[in-house]
Order: sequence, then C-alpha cells, then structure tokens
Amino acid sequence: MSTLKSVRTPEERFENLPDWDYAPSYIDDLEGYEGLRWAYVDEGPKDAPVFLCLHGEPSWGYLYRKMAPVFLKAGYRVVIPDMFGFGRSDKPVDDAVYTFHWHRGALKAFIERMDLADVCLVCQDWGGVLGLTLPMDYPDRFKRLIVMNTAIGIGKGASEGFIAWRDFMANTPDLDVAGLMKRATPILSDEEAAAYAAPFPRAEYKAGVRRFPALVPITPDMDGVQTGLKAVKFWSEDWTGDSFMAVGMQDPVLGPDTMAWMRSVINGCPEPMEIAKGGHFVQEWGAPIAEAALKHFKL
Repeated sequence: MSTLKSVRTPEERFENLPDWDYAPSYIDDLEGYEGLRWAYVDEGPKDAPVFLCLHGEPSWGYLYRKMAPVFLKAGYRVVIPDMFGFGRSDKPVDDAVYTFHWHRGALKAFIERMDLADVCLVCQDWGGVLGLTLPMDYPDRFKRLIVMNTAIGIGKGASEGFIAWRDFMANTPDLDVAGLMKRATPILSDEEAAAYAAPFPRAEYKAGVRRFPALVPITPDMDGVQTGLKAVKFWSEDWTGDSFMAVGMQDPVLGPDTMAWMRSVINGCPEPMEIAKGGHFVQEWGAPIAEAALKHFKL
C-alpha cells in the first residue's frame, strides 16, 4: 500500500457532466504506485488500433470528449488515462511528490500493464511534454502520432507567456480551474468549464495542478532535460511512424512558433492543420482534428 497521503474526489462530482458518459476503469496496484488509484477510460474493440489520449494541465480526460467519439465511430479503441493528481485518479496532497519522472513512470507502468500495442499517441500540453518521451522506450508499440500545442523540455528556456503562467501558478495555490478554462477557451459553456473543475473541490486536491508548471524542463539542470534530449533524438532520427499535427493558433504559451520547432523535430511530420480560433486547449475544436487525422492516416 502507498504511504503517501492522498485524496480522492467524491464520485458525485462527476455526475451529469456534459458529453461525458464514459464509464471509468481503475487500477490500484500500478507497479511502483501501489495503493494509489489510477483512473482511465477504455472504450472500443480491445483488438483495434489504440488512440492513447493524454491530457495536460489543469485538465483531465474530459478534454477528449470531442475527439473520442470520432475515433470510436471509426471502429478504434480509445484509452484516456487521468494522471495522478487529476480527474478521477488519486491526488497525493504533498506538492513535492509530483516530479517529472514520477509522472512519466506512472504512464510507463500503465502502458505496460495494459499491454497497449498499435498505438497512436494523442497529446497536448503536459500530455506531450511527458507523452513524447514514451515512444522511444516502446518503439514497437507506437505507430502514429497526433500532436497538438505542446513541446519537449530540453532546458532551453521558455516563452514570456509560459514564464508568466508558471509564476502565476506559483502564487495561486487554489486555482479557479473553471475560470481559467473559460478565459483560455471562451467557447466553453459554464457547465463545461465546471466539468473541468469537477476533480478539484478544494485546494488540497490541487497539488498536481500547482506543480506541473514548475516542472517544465526549461533550464539545463532540471529533471527531465536529459530524457527530453533523448526524445528529440528519437523523433528526429528513429521515428518512422505516421504523424499529424494540429495547432491552436491563438495559444500564447505553446503556439505556432513552438509547434514549428516541434515539426522540425518530428521526422516526416507534415504541414500542420491550423485552427485559426483555437487556443491552448485545441481539443475543444477536436472533432474536425480527429476526422482530419483519420483521413491523413487512411484509417
């Protein structure tokens, strides 16, 4: 059993969320994380190609409610985990628990536990900062990539927008998640914004939310930089899978310039699909992105 003190969001917080009626599954004995409950959605045929959808900060699996139906309708399997500290997964209350490799290790343990194969990595924000470091460890499992508004941390600094966000979060222990999501994505209804905030009823549930901005590997000495550098080498030199990129053009943190760099890193990455009105949480324009990706992949 885990000796970490953690909290678990009451299930009633997740009742009647708009467009999110997927049943959660749980694992409470992930190797190295025993005693912490990990939540995920697993829909579609178990023998079909997998779309592994990784959320970022401060979102959770709900972020993929517009993309998942497109993949499922086309006959594929969709797996959407909630990282520890987010969604329905348990949330250690000590901020210091959350590190780059603690999160990465959990994702690796999950992939191995589920024995995922023929995987398309679908990632944005921290889903990419972490997720883009995974295929190099499992090159036989990952075949495709859908990458949106993210980066790989290699210790080379960050935009002014990111620094402002990191500093804001460092001074905001009880982030208004619904308010943030509404500001970042004005097309959200009040009910959708509230759904993003559902996992986080009080400040003690938000340690993971608080920590992620401070963990982005933007200086050479930070945890994750060496992993990021290895990932860049993998994507540049060893990746032979099929890639698709979509960019929310209004993102002030991980927008067109960052994604142009990402495209230069990913071997064979085609011209991106530009979402003119899309912001950081570009999955809110996700249905046409998912449809275009399937067409590109000829799936």
